[in-house]
Amino acid sequence: MKKKLFSASMLFAAFSLLSVKWADAQNKAPYSAKDKTVKVYLTAKNTDNRITQTETLHFVDKPQPGETEVSVFVDPSKTFQTMLGIGAALTDASAETFYKLPKDKQKEFMTAYFDKEKGIGYTLARTHIQSCDFSSASYGYVKDGDVSLKTFDVSHDEKYRIPFIKEAMAAAGGKLTMFVTPWSPPAWMKTNNDVLHGGKLLPKYDQAWANFYVKFIKTYEKLGMPIWGLSVQNEPMATQSWESCLYTAEDERDFIKNYLGPALVKSGLGNKKLFVWDHNRDLIYQRASTILEDPQAAKYIWGIGFHWYETWTGAGMNFESTRRVAEAFPGKHLLFTEGCVEKFDFNRLNDWALGERYGLSMINDFNAGTVGWTDWNILLDENGGPNHVGNYCFAPVHADTRNGSLIYTNSYYYMGHFSKFIHPGAKRIISNASRDKLLTTAYINPDGKLAVVVMNKSDDNVDYYLWIKGKAAKTTSPAHSIATLVVE
Repeated sequence: MKKKLFSASMLFAAFSLLSVKWADAQNKAPYSAKDKTVKVYLTAKNTDNRITQTETLHFVDKPQPGETEVSVFVDPSKTFQTMLGIGAALTDASAETFYKLPKDKQKEFMTAYFDKEKGIGYTLARTHIQSCDFSSASYGYVKDGDVSLKTFDVSHDEKYRIPFIKEAMAAAGGKLTMFVTPWSPPAWMKTNNDVLHGGKLLPKYDQAWANFYVKFIKTYEKLGMPIWGLSVQNEPMATQSWESCLYTAEDERDFIKNYLGPALVKSGLGNKKLFVWDHNRDLIYQRASTILEDPQAAKYIWGIGFHWYETWTGAGMNFESTRRVAEAFPGKHLLFTEGCVEKFDFNRLNDWALGERYGLSMINDFNAGTVGWTDWNILLDENGGPNHVGNYCFAPVHADTRNGSLIYTNSYYYMGHFSKFIHPGAKRIISNASRDKLLTTAYINPDGKLAVVVMNKSDDNVDYYLWIKGKAAKTTSPAHSIATLVVE
C-alpha cells in the first residue's frame, strides 16, 4: 500500500513539474511582431513636431532585407541591463528659479517634467549635500570645528530646495529615486581651509566626514525625502573655482573601506546604493579598477557614476571607456550622474545641437550598459543660473524671470523620447541600425511594449525598415530628428 501511494505521489510531482516547464516554455515563446502596430512619436528640426505621434505603422513579412535597404534590427529575445530611471538634479538654483515663477507656471513645470501622461515622466533625481556652484552662495550645515556634528542643521535648504524636492516627488506620483552628492566638506576639514578651489580632506576628519553623510541622509529622510543612494564626491579630480575636493583613486578606495562604508552599515544605512567616481568618462576605468579590485572596498559599492565633460579637453565623448568598465566589472552598475551644455548664451536656446548632444550621449550610454541617466539642473533662469561663481550653463528648460515664462529647449524633448517611453524595470534589448546615419537603442517595458529610439543627426532624410524577426514596418527618419517607436 505504501509503495502504491509513493508511486502516485511521484507521478503527481512529475506531472506538476512538466506542467511548470510547459508553462515556462509558453511564457518564453519567441517574440513575434505579427498583428502588432507601431506608434511613431517624433521630434524634428524645422517642424512643429515635439514628441508628436505622427503615424501608426503595420508590419509585413520581410524575411531578408536587401543590402541597400536601411534597417533597424530589433531583437527582444536578447536582454541586458534593467532601467533604473531617467531624471535630473534638483539644485538650489533650480529651486530658487522655480519659486520666482507664477503659480500657474510652477504647475506647468512640474507637470511637464514629472507627469507620466501629460509630461515626460522623470523618475530619478539628484541633489547636493551643502552648497555647490549652482547655489546663490556657499553655505554649510555645521559650525566650525564641530567634529561631533551636534550643530548639524539643514534649515538653509528648507526655504527653497526641500519644498521644491517635495513638490517634484508629489508630481511624480509620490516617489522619486533620489541620490545625493557632496561638492566639498566644510572648509575646516580640508587642507586648504576653503570649500572652494579643491584641497583635500584632512585625515583626522575622515570619520567625522563619513558621519556627515549619515547625518544628512537621516535628516532628509526624517523630513520626508527618502534617499536611494549616494556618491562619495562630485568630480574628485577637478580643482574648481567653486566647491570641490580632491581624491585620488587610492584616497577614495581607502575612505570607503575604512570610514564611509562601515559608517553606513553601522548606522543602518547599508542598503543605500554607494557609487564612486562621479566624474568624466575619460579616467573611469582607472578609477573603477583601482577601487573595485580591492574586495574590502568593493563590497560596499553598488556602481560607478560618470559625467560627459571629458569634452573640455577638445576630445569627443569617450563611450569606449564606459564599455570597458561594463565588460570588466559586470557585477557593478553604470550610472550617468551629470551632464549639461556649458557656456550659456540666451541666443542659443533654439540651437538644435543642444538636444542632439543629449540624444548622442543617452543612446551610447545605454548601449554601453548604463542603468540610469541624470541630467544636471532641471531648471535655470534666463542667465543660466543662479550660480555664485559665474559658471552659467544650459538646462532643458529655462525660466525667464523677467516675464514669468518657461522656455523649452529641444533638450527637454530629446530626453523625453527616453523618459516618457522607457520605464523603470524595462530591459534593454538589441537594436542595431544598418547605416551609421541612424543611432538607436531599445527596451522592452514591464508591460511588454517595446520602445525603440531612432535618432538621425545627419542632414538627410533616411527611409528605413523597423525589422523584428522576419517582420518589417517602413518609415522615415527626417534629418535632425529623434523618434520613439512604440511596438504594442
